[in-house]
Amino acid sequence: MDRQIKKKVTATVVSQERIADQIYDLRIETELAREARAGQFVAVYPHSAATLLPRPISVCEADAEACRLRLVYRIAGRGTAEFSSYKANDTVEVLGVLGNGFPTERAAGRKVFLMGGGIGIPPMLQLAKELEAEKQILLGYRNQDLFLQDDLGQYGQVYIATEDGSVGVAGNVMDIIRANELSADVIMACGPMPMLRAIKQYAEAQGIEAYISLEERMACGVGACLGCVCATRDVDSHSHVHNARICTDGPVFEAREVNI
Repeated sequence: MDRQIKKKVTATVVSQERIADQIYDLRIETELAREARAGQFVAVYPHSAATLLPRPISVCEADAEACRLRLVYRIAGRGTAEFSSYKANDTVEVLGVLGNGFPTERAAGRKVFLMGGGIGIPPMLQLAKELEAEKQILLGYRNQDLFLQDDLGQYGQVYIATEDGSVGVAGNVMDIIRANELSADVIMACGPMPMLRAIKQYAEAQGIEAYISLEERMACGVGACLGCVCATRDVDSHSHVHNARICTDGPVFEAREVNI
């Protein structure tokens, strides 16, 4: 389990662009890029006093040499709406690096499904960069308004599913597996809960390892408030009940460990 020292720092906006409907690509310069790993996240603080709590955003890419983080996020409320207005040379307060990422060593040299759905797609990019394995990248979108598929295509074969059938396979990421008769030794995934439940069920049926990143609203981001717990198979050492804090014990869990 990762135990990095968490720091609140002032980052500088390098650039920002809208890459799909309500989806923004924010690049910031910060020393946190030296520590960030696939599956981890940072908490970004809005400037507005009306939005007190930071917003958790997953690491899309980390460039340690240039000290730059790439954060791809969806506008979901006032905080992220504010973020979308940031321009080059603006400053922003960021707490990081938070959470435990994907156990890339578990997939080294093996055949892996990287599965991302919706705003769960961005973490797959840093994971694809770090992972030394045969990668099959399965992406699920609502419609033809795609994002990051070309970036991910640099690291493995990309398969696309859309809910409306406008691009690729009609349906979701599980339909991609069936339509293309794909197989893997390990699954690493991030996306909405129905997708993760389907992946957990599939992995158990196939007898393969699956690591899933749970998306959840987080208040403190450091495990103090217990506002983002999930049910677990084993007893948590912090609360002594069958749950875990997604922000600190996760967001990545082995699928067998959580009841979702």
